Amino acid sequence: MDSRVHAFLSVDKSSALDAARRWDARRADADALPPLAGLPVAIKDIICSQGLPTTCGSRILEGWRSPYDATVITRLREAGAIVIGKTNLDEFAMGSSTENSAFGPTRNPWDLARVPGGSSGGSAAAVSADMVPLALGTDTGGSVRLPAAFTGIVGLKPTYSRVSRYGLVAFASSLDQIGPLARTVADAALLLQVIAGRDPRDSTSADLPVPDYSASLPDGVKGMKIGIPREAIGAGLQREVNDAVLAAARVLEQAGASLIEVSLPTIEYAVPTYYILAPSEASANLARYDGVKYGLRVRTPDIHAMYARTRGEGFGTEVKRRIMLGTYALSAGFYEGFFLKAQQVRTLVRKDFTVAFGSVDLVLMPVAPTVAFKLGEKAHDPLQMYLTDIYTIPVNLAGLPGISVPCGSADGLPIGLQLIGKPFDEATVLRAAHTYEQSTEWHKARPQLT
Repeated sequence: MDSRVHAFLSVDKSSALDAARRWDARRADADALPPLAGLPVAIKDIICSQGLPTTCGSRILEGWRSPYDATVITRLREAGAIVIGKTNLDEFAMGSSTENSAFGPTRNPWDLARVPGGSSGGSAAAVSADMVPLALGTDTGGSVRLPAAFTGIVGLKPTYSRVSRYGLVAFASSLDQIGPLARTVADAALLLQVIAGRDPRDSTSADLPVPDYSASLPDGVKGMKIGIPREAIGAGLQREVNDAVLAAARVLEQAGASLIEVSLPTIEYAVPTYYILAPSEASANLARYDGVKYGLRVRTPDIHAMYARTRGEGFGTEVKRRIMLGTYALSAGFYEGFFLKAQQVRTLVRKDFTVAFGSVDLVLMPVAPTVAFKLGEKAHDPLQMYLTDIYTIPVNLAGLPGISVPCGSADGLPIGLQLIGKPFDEATVLRAAHTYEQSTEWHKARPQLT
């Protein structure tokens, strides 16, 4: 199907088949098998994997192969998973549609004329089209949850530092987090179980026990308090999205949860705050791509011209835009008014969630204001593209866990429900999402393409 969807940038066919044969042999011998034995997993092409290209969807890293595996890849292999290939993404994970890839856009399996969301659009499309049962994406401002919502699957952003970032090519280091994409909540829980936990190679990873996520899924939501932010419902939402999210809240209420109105007044400032902080970190992180050590080098007799031409030809328009935004915000005379102020607003966003979680166990809101939009529809209007992430960005700014689970449809396209939890309380997020999923039929829907 990939000739139509373009979810993959590379596929490791021979190694995948060899690994499958080995697991078949172990199964035939009745050996004890690890939890993901023989399951193919697709990997967003911003996560380093030895033996396969890691391009980050950029010409500047075209053909580059990592000499090592990211920690999540190592853990997948130890759990028996077969890394089947690397998936398409917005260049360096900067985008909401997977149209910014240097290697062409990915298409939504539900409607090939529409985007799958971004930046993990390739991973989401691969799961949605049943090319793989499991995939990994990364979420810096919504890049797991948004494509999950747009393609009708489950996408989980863990708490910041719950999953090691060692081997993840950095976009914005204080926001990036690797997360699972799957067909069901139970599958997402299983994948998170494998990749979560302390990693001594990542100093930001949390040294906290990892609970058994699958064991608590059947516990239900009876007695659970779920907050609905007044700022996230109504104005600015596509009518069908608004109705589907409220209907999902009522399903959870019927399952035993209490619905409580809460307030997150800083939501309206989340997007401008993010688009100062994330580009600022990207400006620093992407300075390493200079044509000297690895990746693209445009050869010229003058080293300064080599720097300029390598970066000019290697980076795409959106990446250049964010580097310039970030460099400006960090420059002398503007740092206090932009970057420092954005950090202060980020603290307020986190405080709003802390206050809300003083009275509720979860927060419920949409994933996106609309269903998937058409390819090219927002490509020339960056502000409208950025506003697609208005409901996902606050979760990253606060470092919280959040999940997208299918909850409806409009114009034949999926709608996603977002459930947000307290720090390191992925178990409650997954439990509520599983309860909703098992109470409805939305997760069983498949795109006509399949």
